[in-house]
Amino acid sequence: MGLLETALLLLVLLCLLLGSGLWIALSLAGAGWVAMSLVHPQPGTFLASAYWESTGSWTLAALPMFVWMGEILFRTRLSEELFNGLAPWVRRVPGRLLHVNILACGIFGSVSGSSAATCATVSKIALPELNRRGYDERVAIGSLATAGTLGILIPPSIIMVVYAVAAEVSIVRVFIAGLIPGMIVMGLFSLYIIVWAILNPAKQPPPGERLTFGQKLRQSAQLIPCALLIVGVIGTMFVGWATATEAAAFGVLGSLILAAVTGSLTWRSFIESLSGATRLSCMILFILAGAAFLTKAMALTGIPAALAQAVAAADLGPYAIIAILTVVYLILGTALDGVSMIVLTTSVVVPMVQHAGFDLVWFGIFIILLVEIAEISPPLGFNLFVMQTMTGKEQTEVAMASLPFFAMLVVTVVLITVFPAIVTWLPDVLLNR
Repeated sequence: MGLLETALLLLVLLCLLLGSGLWIALSLAGAGWVAMSLVHPQPGTFLASAYWESTGSWTLAALPMFVWMGEILFRTRLSEELFNGLAPWVRRVPGRLLHVNILACGIFGSVSGSSAATCATVSKIALPELNRRGYDERVAIGSLATAGTLGILIPPSIIMVVYAVAAEVSIVRVFIAGLIPGMIVMGLFSLYIIVWAILNPAKQPPPGERLTFGQKLRQSAQLIPCALLIVGVIGTMFVGWATATEAAAFGVLGSLILAAVTGSLTWRSFIESLSGATRLSCMILFILAGAAFLTKAMALTGIPAALAQAVAAADLGPYAIIAILTVVYLILGTALDGVSMIVLTTSVVVPMVQHAGFDLVWFGIFIILLVEIAEISPPLGFNLFVMQTMTGKEQTEVAMASLPFFAMLVVTVVLITVFPAIVTWLPDVLLNR
């Protein structure tokens, strides 16, 4: 059997296993077992070593730490303090409090690392307040559903850790690379809100009473704990004082202190955060272990190298390859979550991307932006589910409300593809000094 036939067989097998409802981790391992059986008589030996090597990593220890930090903060009053602290500064900007959705999701996303947690936490506070003040519900829902995806683009991010481990690149470099694209996405979201507000003045309430500069500062003091936590987690990695794993541990400690200071740290909330983090971390690690075995099996069959050679022989330009991969990831995003998308494809895609001359850190941010788009793509967009639960609206209605912001994400993908330095410049400046 040739390599092409083998690849097609494994792809069909993996689709059948996933379609049968089998866990993603077991589906990956099952496909890997069949692939390994084709080239080695004892695949069990490789299965054990792949599982041990993939989960016994010091670098990967950052993952459960960041997950736990997000779980702790999810149970604090941080989102309420964020909303109250940011609101005074946007009262005179067209769209007013709708911009708080973007800013709050960006800031909370940087400390939670989770798209769903960011969307749910900020929506829980922002939606009732926006509805009470008479803001357009459609734009409010759309901005919250899409701005919640900032939780996976602005570091630290769980998906960034997963990609960095799977592609064997620096976690810190990927974290830093996400900052400027994250700011661009936030800027484009706010720009759309400004344009919409100027064109639809009747769909927003009057500005309200004017606050003095001192009053604004007093309300913004609520942002200090969150700002300190962000500086503590991200800043220590930027200056080289801590690795990603050490910074994650500091983040957990800081979030516990924040929870204690705000009075939301109880024995029950502590146990709930720990159990929630354990469940999510185990799920992700199990998927990574299955993907590691499949990656090792694929490498031994020679399929990734053959695909890379086939791409080279086809003489496709770099942009043609990126266009094809974009379509593939958008299709995958309609049926899989972000972590699964990354671990399912890394073993095949990374050799192709490297052969085409792309920077793997840039490609990581490119994939994460596509995952953001997938988060608001029917039928399995996680943030669509979150907003459907929060509002009681139909998923189609939430998806349509998100469409203009969806377009802003597409614009960002185009920008970083045409100008890759948007992604690579900052990590090069900070880490290559």
